[in-house]
Amino acid sequence: MPELIHETCIPCRNGAAPASAAEITVWLAQLPEWLIVTRDAVPRLSRSFRCKNFREALDFTNRVGAMAEAERHHPELLTAWGEVRVSWWTHKIGGLHRNDFVMAAKTDRLCAGD
Repeated sequence: MPELIHETCIPCRNGAAPASAAEITVWLAQLPEWLIVTRDAVPRLSRSFRCKNFREALDFTNRVGAMAEAERHHPELLTAWGEVRVSWWTHKIGGLHRNDFVMAAKTDRLCAGD
């Protein structure tokens, strides 16, 4: 199985199948700090990143935003003093898709400074 970090997002169309429970289990194993949370009846992949201060949090937010633009897949970002919460889900299908897990892995890489 290829690592998520080495993949790119593929365009997801309305009606695409959401990730199965088995797929989520396999992919989530590559993302140990991410959680599945349900908000507004929609499952999302979510993680909070700790930062030293607001400037660092804002810088990280901007790097995630630039990556999201490049991949054409966009998260929900909450930036606060010392923390950035990133949530990925696929709006078109109202749930989780492989793209969300790929982007979570890439977000982890950004946090690591790669």
